[in-house]
Amino acid sequence: IINNYVEGTLEGARDKASPSGLHFRDSKRKVDYVLAYHYRRSLARHAPGAASPEPRRGSPSVALVSNGGTGKGRAEPQQQQAHGQRALPEWPGLPGLELLELSPLDALEEERRLQREEYERNLLEAGLEIEKDPENKSQGLSFVRIHAPWQVLSREAELLKIKMPTKKMYEITEEKGILKTLNEIWCKLTEPLQPQVPQQENTKMKTLSYPFSREKIYLYNIKDKDTFFDSATRSRIVREILKRTSTKARSSMGIGTLIANNVYDAAYPLHDGEYEGQNDDMNERKLLYQEWARYGVFYKFQPIDLIRKYFGEKIGLYFAWLGLYTEFLIPSSVVGIIVFLYGCITIESDIPSKEMCDQRNAFTMCPLCDKFCDYWNLSSACATARASHLFDNPATVFFSIFMALWATMFLEQWKRLQMRLSYFWDLTGLEEEEEHPRPEYETKLLQKKLKNKNITTENSNEFCHICYFVYVFRLQNEKEKLTWSDRMPGYAANFGLILFMVMLTFSAVFGVIVYRITTAAALSFSTSETARSNVRVTVTATAVLINLVVVLILDEIYGAVAKWLTEIEIPKTEKTFEERLILKAFLLKFVNSYASIFYVAFFKGRFVGRPGRYVYVFEGYRMEECAPGGCLMELCIQLSIIMLGKQLIQNNLFEIGIPKLKKLFRKLKDERTEVKEMDTNQSKDPQQWDLDYILEPFTGLTPEYMEMIIQFGFVTLFVASFPLAPVFALLNNIIEVRLDAKKFVTELRRPDTVREKDIGIWYNILSGIGKLSVIINAFVIAVTSDFIPRLMYQYAYSQNGTMHGFINHTLSYFNVSQLKAGTQPENSLFAQEVSFCRFKDYREPPWSPHQYEFSKQYWAVLSARLAFVILFQNLVMFLSVLVDWMIPDIPKDISEQIKKEKAMLVDFFLKEEHEKLKLIESFIARDKQKRRSGAKGKRSRAASFSQCQRSPKGSFTSFSSQHTVV
Repeated sequence: IINNYVEGTLEGARDKASPSGLHFRDSKRKVDYVLAYHYRRSLARHAPGAASPEPRRGSPSVALVSNGGTGKGRAEPQQQQAHGQRALPEWPGLPGLELLELSPLDALEEERRLQREEYERNLLEAGLEIEKDPENKSQGLSFVRIHAPWQVLSREAELLKIKMPTKKMYEITEEKGILKTLNEIWCKLTEPLQPQVPQQENTKMKTLSYPFSREKIYLYNIKDKDTFFDSATRSRIVREILKRTSTKARSSMGIGTLIANNVYDAAYPLHDGEYEGQNDDMNERKLLYQEWARYGVFYKFQPIDLIRKYFGEKIGLYFAWLGLYTEFLIPSSVVGIIVFLYGCITIESDIPSKEMCDQRNAFTMCPLCDKFCDYWNLSSACATARASHLFDNPATVFFSIFMALWATMFLEQWKRLQMRLSYFWDLTGLEEEEEHPRPEYETKLLQKKLKNKNITTENSNEFCHICYFVYVFRLQNEKEKLTWSDRMPGYAANFGLILFMVMLTFSAVFGVIVYRITTAAALSFSTSETARSNVRVTVTATAVLINLVVVLILDEIYGAVAKWLTEIEIPKTEKTFEERLILKAFLLKFVNSYASIFYVAFFKGRFVGRPGRYVYVFEGYRMEECAPGGCLMELCIQLSIIMLGKQLIQNNLFEIGIPKLKKLFRKLKDERTEVKEMDTNQSKDPQQWDLDYILEPFTGLTPEYMEMIIQFGFVTLFVASFPLAPVFALLNNIIEVRLDAKKFVTELRRPDTVREKDIGIWYNILSGIGKLSVIINAFVIAVTSDFIPRLMYQYAYSQNGTMHGFINHTLSYFNVSQLKAGTQPENSLFAQEVSFCRFKDYREPPWSPHQYEFSKQYWAVLSARLAFVILFQNLVMFLSVLVDWMIPDIPKDISEQIKKEKAMLVDFFLKEEHEKLKLIESFIARDKQKRRSGAKGKRSRAASFSQCQRSPKGSFTSFSSQHTVV
């Protein structure tokens, strides 16, 4: 291991550090990866009176572990003590030096140190180069910096089949005709919105890429071996080596297991320098901060190619998806505003709301509660009826159909953009890489092997010993895996706990319902006239706020529970772990976010009963019913407050505040645990690895996707009740893009680059929400709103084909003399004597032979509602399939370019191989010519030499003998 410090040169070691903090101290080798760990040194104690030798700097600790030694030998303890350290006999060869038996904490630290040394030796054997900090304090933080030389990079790039640019470039076929003209006009109009980042010199040309091969190294455009692989690719290669490098101790497989066992604290690639500062050196991180990660550039497009280059394809795809989603919210927001304005404009011409507000129509309504509530006039609910018309009008039906098609077009457009990015990012034909098992999986597998070993060794006869060794040999040569029986406890716990969490959500909703019922009853008993007159507003507002707080709290709990449940399932790979975590978290958070909204939309007011036969809970409280204008207005309030509250509090405040608090807590913890000592190794300015260690570790994209998917549900599922949902989603996402960008650039350690060609399981979830939204909006329009009853009245029951008389048509009569004893209003202050009161339902009047039974109108309206659901669902589904069929998944120009690229790749190979063959043939021909001319010259020289050499007798010497001499 290259420690870069020896005796006499420790002072000023940091002064020779790389000025940029991105290289080794020789300022030549680039730091590709960093390992961080905390150490705690245990020093040996010298015998009294003995000369204290000067400890060697950089040498390993001379303390020996009583139960393990240093690896070169062991100290056998002569006496046993229960606690603390004790002096052992003097170590032979080191006079005056006594051995210390380490405490359990020191023994654990010594074991970790030995694991680190073994792991780093194995990294060196793998070809990596390492630089370490000297451990010159009793305890502290130290870093291991890793550099991958060219031999390692080229070897691993070939193993990982990383596509690299070749010497060949070809022209991209451009669109022709009117599409080209429109594209040029669009580029000119959006030029001020483009980020100022370096672009490719010739955007019409694309470099041909091919998986790296050392045998075909002549194909690649290698100008400089140090810069051929960019920093993201270098860190990815080093990470793969770290994952597969193992240690014998505890059978640790890779860096993940070592971090889980606290041998190392963290492993991360470095950022490209500081994102802000006085120096004029521009790097990719600073460029991303200036052109992307600031709120001041919210109006600009995202530099997707630079994001992909710096953070990798997986994160690049997320921001590309988020950008497309935000762009698609613009037309839906415009249409939503138009629908809302249509409701505002037509509110004065809406006949049902005018009839409800007309005080001349004496609609005496039945009491809202027993005993303490009085009769009331329907005209007192005028404000609610007028507000309901803003969202409950014919335009909302059109908007629901539009949003269903919008969701389909968004998903189709994303597939096209994804394919385009895959082509330009060389992800076409990307194979699934073999993933390394997770540390938890390996630990469980090791426990299983040890358990089988113990079972086998119980039968200690010769035959069993032979069987055991055969079994061990088979385990070493065949990969054993966990079976369903090993995971059965985890699956059972998952099923039981998820069911419990769903029931907990329903219980929370039911608790809020009970709160509404009891609070409404309590306010009805109030002596204050103001409190009694504002019962519905007070109960609705407070209940929604309570519901929001419950949703936010349960969201955080469910996120932690979903992660724990996934861990006890013991998935083998990180990809499997992530997919299972996503499914559990989405299921729990979906139920949590939408349970109260489903209740208001489809269940509230459906089980009230009727006057004289109300449904009661807890033997005294009537089930709550909808407002006179219907439940759609309350659904709108519920949806808007939960959506805006989650976006404002959870997505923004939590996302900004929690990482800052974690960073502060980690900094305070490090300052508190580290002993205040003079550190001769500490530089004046912190290096890049110091700055990056303070940052929050990257934990994945699941939280980012999850909040957007839940928002997508708010935008599509109940959009019929709240047309302004896309507007608020758009405003949130404009901030969200820059908030996420700032978090990735300034507050998180640089993530490992991951090559992905799609967004994975999230697309399936989006597609499922899009299909579910069609069904839910059909039921919202048919069941929750008054759209179907109005249509039925206008075309089936109205005498003149207008809406006049609609309110009277929807209200049934009840004879107040039939109220149960003790439920009549006490001390009624109603102006006139009441014989009949009205309630909203389709029931037979008291004078009918079948009094209070459902009327024919009820069954006609119910049939119309069900018919509308079927018609709406099939129509929208047909249109969605039609849009899906009309828009190809792969753009035509991209499919042609992919075919062209394959053909050009074959031609390029054949040409290069032909040139290589010609070059070899020319070398062979030249070599033959040289040998032929050399042999001819030798013969001529031999002949001339033999003529001059005569024997003393005057005869010539033989040719063969003379040639042999020559």
